[in-house]
Parts: sequence; C-alpha cells; structure tokens
Amino acid sequence: MIWDTHAHLDDPRYREDFEHVLENMKNAQISRVTNIGYDLPSSQHSVELAHRYDFIYAAVGVHPHDAEGVTAETWETLLQLAKDEKVIGWGEIGLDYYRDLSPRSIQQEIFIQQIELANQAGLPIIIHNREAHGDLLKIVQEHPPKYGGVFHCYSGSWEMAKVVLNLGFYISFAGPLTYKNNRQTVEVASKVPLDRFFVETDSPYLPPEPYRGKRNEPTYVREVAAKIAELRQLSLEEVAQQSFQNAIRLFRVQG
Repeated sequence: MIWDTHAHLDDPRYREDFEHVLENMKNAQISRVTNIGYDLPSSQHSVELAHRYDFIYAAVGVHPHDAEGVTAETWETLLQLAKDEKVIGWGEIGLDYYRDLSPRSIQQEIFIQQIELANQAGLPIIIHNREAHGDLLKIVQEHPPKYGGVFHCYSGSWEMAKVVLNLGFYISFAGPLTYKNNRQTVEVASKVPLDRFFVETDSPYLPPEPYRGKRNEPTYVREVAAKIAELRQLSLEEVAQQSFQNAIRLFRVQG
C-alpha cells in the first residue's frame, strides 16, 4: 500500500485515459494520491477530484510561477477551500529561481503570505524549491509553519537536508532519485531518518527510470520506493508502510 503524496491528476495529459490511469494505480497497490494545487483553478479541481474518489486527497495553494497574479480574492477562495475535509495540505508553494516566471521579490512575499494562511487554516505546507535554497531556508526559519511541512521532490544536498530535518520538515523523493549519476539525492535518501520521508511522482512530470521520456503516473511511484528499499536494504513493503505512516502523521488523516 503506497501513497503517492504529490501528483497533478487534473493535468490535461490525463484527459483521454484518466480512469485507466486510476485502474493501473489500484492494480499496482497505490492506495492513496494527494492531488496538488498550483493556482486557484487547479486547487478547485483538486478538491473536486478528492470528492469524486475516496482515495484522492487535495492540497491547495499558489506555485511561485503564478505568484504575480495573486489577488485578495485568491486568498479568500483558497481559505474557503482549505476548510474542506479532504484538503490536507497547503501547496505547492515556495520559490523557483530556475525559471523565474515571477519576480523573486514577489515570490518571496507570496510564499510568506501562504505560510501565514496555512497556519491560519491549520494545514502543513508543501514546498517547491528550485535553485533557491538560501532564501527559502531563511524564510521558513523566520516564518515557521505551525503545522510542519514537506520539501517535495527534494533536490538539495545532505548538508541542507540536515537543516531541513532539524526544522522539523519531511523530505519527499520523486523520479529523479532513480536517475543515473544523481549522487546528491541518493546520498540524502540513504541517510534521511526513516520516520521523515515520503515518496511521490509529481505526475505527469519527472518519470522515474525506466519510464523517462514518457508521461508519469502514480503507478510509477513504486520505482521510487524500490530505489529507497535498495539503498536502505529494506523490502519494498517496509518502505511503502513507513512512508505511508509518515504521511498519515504529517497530514493528520486516518490510516
């Protein structure tokens, strides 16, 4: 029983075969998926999906790419969505200095505002961090989330991971963990405490080996879990169970 803690199943790439993707997931014993919002429409879609399928949970929030378009109405609507019983996290939020689709100062401002909104809503945060390690750590240290959070698709070093863990965050691994020569992420996955990690796909992005070049889907989270099992000399079942229990703990849902 594996929980894909970060996916985007409302993406148009699933439009043609959505039910088939879900069937594949069930056959592979992927028992839960968290569908992640990245702007207001996707957050609304996430909540709608979560109500259509009992095994799907939702997160709501605004990705740093979309930070420049936020209005007061955006926050008001997201706070209303956050009251829904199937919403378990606020995200994905954070900083992205790789694409820089919104000015960095605005990204930082919107990130801080969303930490405060997550605190108000009583939700953990789901963090997107791309090439913004220093500024992001500074913000979460100065504006700590009251209900914890997770660094999704972790890409930093072990030295940074130790800081992240000391701040109480969880670390989530996705398809890049399986890529050849990804020594930095492999080191983190080999050392992270077993009670502080998740597995995810970030579907439809970042498919693991051997599916690179194809559309990712929740079924493939097994490859990420299998890589951790290999690194830690554990069974796939042990990794699946541990990551599942970790998610239950952070997101405060029933097993």
